[in-house]
Amino acid sequence: MTVENRKQPLPTRRDFISLGIGAFVVGAIPFAARGRTRLVRRTLPVMGTFGEIAVVHRDDEYAQGAIDAAFLELARVESALTWFRPDSEIGRANRLAFSAPQGVSTETSRVLEASLRWAGVTDGAFDPCLGRAVELWDLGNRTQPPASAQVQRFARRGLFQALEVGKSQGRDVVVFHEEDMGIDLGGIGKGYGVDRAVETLRTWGIQSALVNVGGDLYALGGSEDGDPWKVGVRDPDDPGGLVTTLTLTDRAVATSGDYHQFFDHGGKRYHHLLDPMTGAPSQSSLRSVTIAAESCMDADAGATTAFVTGVEKVQSVMARVAPGMEVLHTA
Repeated sequence: MTVENRKQPLPTRRDFISLGIGAFVVGAIPFAARGRTRLVRRTLPVMGTFGEIAVVHRDDEYAQGAIDAAFLELARVESALTWFRPDSEIGRANRLAFSAPQGVSTETSRVLEASLRWAGVTDGAFDPCLGRAVELWDLGNRTQPPASAQVQRFARRGLFQALEVGKSQGRDVVVFHEEDMGIDLGGIGKGYGVDRAVETLRTWGIQSALVNVGGDLYALGGSEDGDPWKVGVRDPDDPGGLVTTLTLTDRAVATSGDYHQFFDHGGKRYHHLLDPMTGAPSQSSLRSVTIAAESCMDADAGATTAFVTGVEKVQSVMARVAPGMEVLHTA
């Protein structure tokens, strides 16, 4: 995997195929591969954004079947991990786990444990339990910030410490020990969903594919000729431009930025990436940060943390939580 030098002329959007929603735009398959295989791609709403899956294969019908299966896996993960649905595992826990232990699947338990691991090594800079604060900020509807006293209620709470993930009578359960907490896996769940979709494609024997869900992407294999995938990172100040290009093979990348969900008020931008130290949108000097890792789940959590705390903090913990992770680009 390489990052092309920004001082060199960057490709234009015309040099890239139309696959690309969110932070990434994907480069065209090399011409030599086109005669023997086809790029089969589809875009569908999933996990609160749009998901895109592209498969390189000789058989269009088989590729479509693999894409169907991968999208079904994304939808299955969403049905368990989303906090927007009261009947999901996380939605049910958010409603009831302060009153009594709530059963969850082993899979959901593993994702929660991974979230708590990130919270621990970052001293709470990554906190999967800020769901109530996210509800307060309501980025989809607000045009001005909530009252300061409401925000301060969530500042420096370390709410992740109030989440207990354990066993009861042989089943996985979660327990809340603070009424103000609510699980929000927005900083790690999409990445996990991408990983599961990629594993589904692998079970279908797919060797070359891309799975892109918003700002989380996995490049499986490369072109038929062995060339890596080329992925452009969008310019946060110019949706039609690129700030850098990446070449990826069997690698996950995730980008977090302040330009996906936000409102401006009083000359200040309020975005969806909350700082657990303040209970408010991070005042990071970054506009976006792109992280690479072996798994998209780790890349997702790493990018979220890096944006909130700065790159230096993430670099200091990467070796402990996700060896092989690296910061590819900041803007």
